[in-house]
Amino acid sequence: MKAWNVYASSDRVLTHAPHTCTASTAPPPHDRPTSLSDVQAMELVGVRVEIPANTPMLLLRERDGAHRLLPIYIGNPEAASIHSALEGVEPPRPMTHDLMCTVIEDLGATWNSVEITEVRDHTFFAELVLTTAEGTSIRVSARPSDACALAVRAAVPIFAADAVLDEAGRRDAENDDEEEAAEIIDEFQSFLENVNPEDFAS
Repeated sequence: MKAWNVYASSDRVLTHAPHTCTASTAPPPHDRPTSLSDVQAMELVGVRVEIPANTPMLLLRERDGAHRLLPIYIGNPEAASIHSALEGVEPPRPMTHDLMCTVIEDLGATWNSVEITEVRDHTFFAELVLTTAEGTSIRVSARPSDACALAVRAAVPIFAADAVLDEAGRRDAENDDEEEAAEIIDEFQSFLENVNPEDFAS
């Protein structure tokens, strides 16, 4: 499988303050995921603002399994681009990510997927997985924010490497609340099944 050496500064890990993370331009290592068994399908939840840093955050969630969240600090332009695409906003003139999608499609390439491949030096790396008009599979290195902005427009699946989720994934607090509520309901149901009218007698 051929990889295009198109490297860009990557997005930042949420667990570190924005000013402590530097963009990396070193090429990603060769131990990238090579099969679907190495990655998990992700849902793009949306873009939110992290308080009090007032920094945009891209939020992905694992579709199956533990439903871990993958938060990534991103830039304002990329956040606006992702949000507008999710809202179905059509710009009067093509913006950067719209133009990129058009160029790739007009060159005859086919979109396959987007993969968040690794976290290194507090930065995330991603790759666009494409097939050229000649049938050659290629991977283009990109920032996760740009990759997800393109994925929304091209309607292609987003994956994250297991190693990325193990390192930077967070348990979904909403799921925790649902599980706790389910436990309470089960306990109450058990109580109703075993209670006797005499227990309420004065």
